[in-house]
Amino acid sequence: MSQFDRVLVVDWSANATPKLGADSIWIGSAGAGAVPPRNISTRAASMQALRIEIASALRAGQRMLVAFDIGFGFPRGFAAHLTGRAEALAVWDWLAARITDDARNGNNRFEVAAEINRHFPGIGPFWGRPNGRDLPDLPAKGNARTGHGLEELRETEALCSGAHPMWKLYTTGSVGSQSLLGQAHLAALRQEFGDALSVWPMQQGAAPIVLVETYLSLIDPAVKLAQGYACKDAAQVDLLARAFHHADMTQLMAAPAARETLREEGWILGAGHDAHLLAALDAPALTPPRLRNDCFAMPQGVDWVPVDTALDRLRAVLHPLTGVEDVPVHQAGGRVLAQDLVARRANPPAANSAVDGYGFAHDSLQGDGPYTLPLVAGRAAAGQPFAGAVARGYAVRILTGAILPEGVDTVVLEEDCASDAARVAFDGPVKPRINTRKAGEDVLAGVPFLHIGRRLTPADLALASALGVGHVQVHRRLRVGVLSTGDELLADPGADAQPHQIFDANRPMLLDIARKWGHAPVDLGHMPDDPSRISAALDAGARECDVILTSGGASAGDEDHVSRLLRETGNLSSWRIALKPGRPLALALWGGVPVLGLPGNPVAAFVCTLVFGRPALSLMAGCGWQAPQGFMVEAAFTKSKKPGRREYLRARLDAQGRAEVFASEGSGRISGLSWAEGLVELPDCAAQIGPGVMVRYIPFSSFGL
Repeated sequence: MSQFDRVLVVDWSANATPKLGADSIWIGSAGAGAVPPRNISTRAASMQALRIEIASALRAGQRMLVAFDIGFGFPRGFAAHLTGRAEALAVWDWLAARITDDARNGNNRFEVAAEINRHFPGIGPFWGRPNGRDLPDLPAKGNARTGHGLEELRETEALCSGAHPMWKLYTTGSVGSQSLLGQAHLAALRQEFGDALSVWPMQQGAAPIVLVETYLSLIDPAVKLAQGYACKDAAQVDLLARAFHHADMTQLMAAPAARETLREEGWILGAGHDAHLLAALDAPALTPPRLRNDCFAMPQGVDWVPVDTALDRLRAVLHPLTGVEDVPVHQAGGRVLAQDLVARRANPPAANSAVDGYGFAHDSLQGDGPYTLPLVAGRAAAGQPFAGAVARGYAVRILTGAILPEGVDTVVLEEDCASDAARVAFDGPVKPRINTRKAGEDVLAGVPFLHIGRRLTPADLALASALGVGHVQVHRRLRVGVLSTGDELLADPGADAQPHQIFDANRPMLLDIARKWGHAPVDLGHMPDDPSRISAALDAGARECDVILTSGGASAGDEDHVSRLLRETGNLSSWRIALKPGRPLALALWGGVPVLGLPGNPVAAFVCTLVFGRPALSLMAGCGWQAPQGFMVEAAFTKSKKPGRREYLRARLDAQGRAEVFASEGSGRISGLSWAEGLVELPDCAAQIGPGVMVRYIPFSSFGL
């Protein structure tokens, strides 16, 4: 096992503008506090995220390995010629003093590379630049270099198939650009964290935070087999982090070359150890892990299970089952975040006017008014900023949403002013900064604003868009299969029914519930009471779905084939819940896929799905345990309740806000579900309910319907 509590793997990027998705910055993690791969659009934001991670690890007393896919050193002779010291870390400091890299990824890497080339004889060693970039000391093509006196590859790169040279700055495989920018940023980390951070293999010792260089293609065979990831980059950082966490680090970090080579050229952690890293990957971890075969088993001696005990048990044994994918933010409604979202820009991005009116510098006003100020030519409008500055003692016409021009910090409402197009007059006194909005007063740039596990709402999409987030990492939708069984059922409600037949009400109800909860419903159809056909349907569900809901056949009767099949093949645990309606709840695994066997009665199936299915499916979908929010209201009904089980009554609020219940508690009365707008939950103990007594009412909206 790893000597590190946590491992981070960073897929770095030299993009000149913010970017998400493939070929951008990804961070994978393994070990303590591991989360799905995160995609970050700028180097500045990613470094801030790493600072937070490092500080958190130090506070927790953890050791953490942070691996970057950039070169930590250059071929032998480079460092000494450039800095006078044959040490890679001297180059880091040299670059940190010259590289600029702003919050939007704007940087001067090509200019710095040209400066470096001027230190060496001949032409080079760096090459590659955008077309039209006027940098005579930086050739556009590698074959234009001559006489610089340096090797193309480092010793470690000879062990990594397909490695690009550190001198390449542009187009595919521009590891030179990534390394120039990365080394400058990492030099700042070293300065900030001091002795708590070391760089392998240039520095020895047991610092709690260790930076290493790596090569993402070391585990390509595993990446090619991986499923459920947004892109190859996400799979690489996630799997390599896991490999490092499970690998024998003593073996990987043993001195792989001469000390002089390591100090000047650095080394790729894992170079030459591809097989060891692949072996360290636990195959089931390539996709979200399945549930344990015995996860639903209740402790021996448990007979009737209280509702809260059943819910606690489900919460303890379930975990997310879905992979991660990258989607445009405008298509992410209802999806579950697999990353924290960080604001790419502030909202508002600049100070602006909250009203239509006239803007000026508050300190130019004298006394308490009234005031008359001359107007400058032009105006400021949203999307049409005022060109230039507003001189002290002048005002400018400004419209709602317009950026405050230089020289303006206060705006007076248009209705409070009189103007003849050359002057504006208004009364006083006037408060400073009135009718203006500060830059970032809603959300600041670089701040996390929505967190992992959140199901995105329309308002969230508006916020993310306003903050410059174009793509998000979300959990793949949970695929929920729905299967009905029973000879008495007809799947088509338009068919002619015999007296002994009824129409399948559960399947359309459960499929639509799954859809409303944001999952991907999968119709597994209706099967008669034929064990072979039911078994085939469950097999199909296990191939297509993440979880299966069945209704009917889950008790212990002669024709209860679902429970018999699950007992024989699926490791059935039959939970007898102290609940009305819907006591039996069958839970099992079929082909590794969880199966929730619901009662056949539609009312009982509906209540069990809300009470148990909602939180369980939400947890498996990645958005956490969703407990319903109820509130206390006065009862408008009378009931005497016996002790021993919890009861849920179909209910709605009357005009006075009191809970009234459906006229019949019969669990075959489906019309009561349409009549109701929520449930009244009565406790496990005995209760005497009468008008005015307080009861807990849970609206269907609190169950996500």
